[in-house]
Amino acid sequence: MYIGIDVGGTNLKAGLVDETGHILDTERTPLRFTTAEDFAGTLAGLAGTLLSRAGLRASDIVRAGIGIPGAVCGGDILYTCNIPLRDVPLERLFRAHLDIPVRMENDANCAAVGEWLCGAGRGTRNFMVVTLGTGVGGGFILDGRLYAGGGMVGEVGHMVVEQGGALCGCGRRGCWEAYASATGLIRMTYEAMEAHPESLLHAVAAERGGVEGRTAFDAAQRGDAAALELCHTYVVYLAAGVTNLVNILQPEAVAVGGGVAGAPEPLLMEPLRQIVERECYPRHTGKIPRILRAELGNDAGMIGAALLDRAI
Repeated sequence: MYIGIDVGGTNLKAGLVDETGHILDTERTPLRFTTAEDFAGTLAGLAGTLLSRAGLRASDIVRAGIGIPGAVCGGDILYTCNIPLRDVPLERLFRAHLDIPVRMENDANCAAVGEWLCGAGRGTRNFMVVTLGTGVGGGFILDGRLYAGGGMVGEVGHMVVEQGGALCGCGRRGCWEAYASATGLIRMTYEAMEAHPESLLHAVAAERGGVEGRTAFDAAQRGDAAALELCHTYVVYLAAGVTNLVNILQPEAVAVGGGVAGAPEPLLMEPLRQIVERECYPRHTGKIPRILRAELGNDAGMIGAALLDRAI
């Protein structure tokens, strides 16, 4: 039995996972960051709750895998962009509360492993996942193994797609994450609302209690011109980054996951496929990768974290 923990920018989720990748139970809590020690205690508490409900002991768990939205090395968090964590010995802090073996990896890498083993990437040897959430993450399976190491591998959200553009949480301007993440989409939605006071974006935001990542897509489904233009702009930025990655790695398939990936197919995935197929370099040889919606949803990171050793 394994524990898989997915650290998100807004929520912390833990799952009890069997050796086939099935999640038997889950526990979650909002991220309320105070100190690194409390953060580790909260993660261990989630795992401990799962053990208690299942009637298991720490010795019954092969390993806890933890997906971190940033750079890790061994048992340490080196840096996270959207949570104030730097040089944190998380494995040691975690095991002070719950003494089970721990393996840590970037959260998008965990999602890639989960989708590769149990989701959209099954049967491939070269596979890529792009996650669209608080930030933009990327995970790569190359020649049947997770491409990881060096701490900062796979930080695709911080390649620049708009020179001198919007400020990113990392301190640079114009990062892909500043345009293709849910955070970036929310910022662009506010900008569109300011520019178009007549837009349905205002009504949709009021119905939802505020602007969310899906606000633009909800308004676009209702035919709002400003929202349709915004969704098109968003997909163009998303496609720019995906195309760059396809040109570099030429995977067999690309899976898009995260909250924004749940947008209606005609507004997100269909135009994304069209742009990538039109602009990617592999089109010259007919080896255009499949552009897929990730299959495991919010469970990919937990499953992949739990089963990391299968891809190393």
